Amino acid sequence: MQADLSPVIAATAQWLTRAFPASGGALASALCEVQARQAVTVAAWLRYPTAMDAALVGVAGPGGSARLDWLTGADASLGDDVDAHAWRTWVDEVVASWAASLLTDPELAALAVAALAEGGHSTGSPAEFRRLIAPDAGDQRAAALLRHPDLLAPVAELHHSQLLDRLHPGRTLIA
Repeated sequence: MQADLSPVIAATAQWLTRAFPASGGALASALCEVQARQAVTVAAWLRYPTAMDAALVGVAGPGGSARLDWLTGADASLGDDVDAHAWRTWVDEVVASWAASLLTDPELAALAVAALAEGGHSTGSPAEFRRLIAPDAGDQRAAALLRHPDLLAPVAELHHSQLLDRLHPGRTLIA
């Protein structure tokens, strides 16, 4: 089932790391990419919890990065070479939004990782998402832009309420 979502996970993580790049050299880039991939993996597994969900997104496609590119201003730098940016068609806006929420809120990230235990994706080990839920100082420095709440707010806010609904089903609304 994980392989079915791999194009969505790879493309969405790539979009996040291009929109909010690492600050530093090759090690910082690698640490930033790992954090983005962990956040996107958790978000994708929450968004598509069953094999049927994963199969449907594989058939229908996730929608692409057009709205995210416009929102972050990345659309101005794309140019005319459509083939060079074909991977962007596999970016999932909701998954990117949920991942942005997880990257900026450690408590929400821990709650999301715990919720994976109910699904069929995870091995059940929170350690596999350590850089997401408990980043050390090096992780924080490497992904300073990727974890900056103000920078990610426009992306995170797109579908934040849906993430909360997914993590808290049946909660009572208070007026």
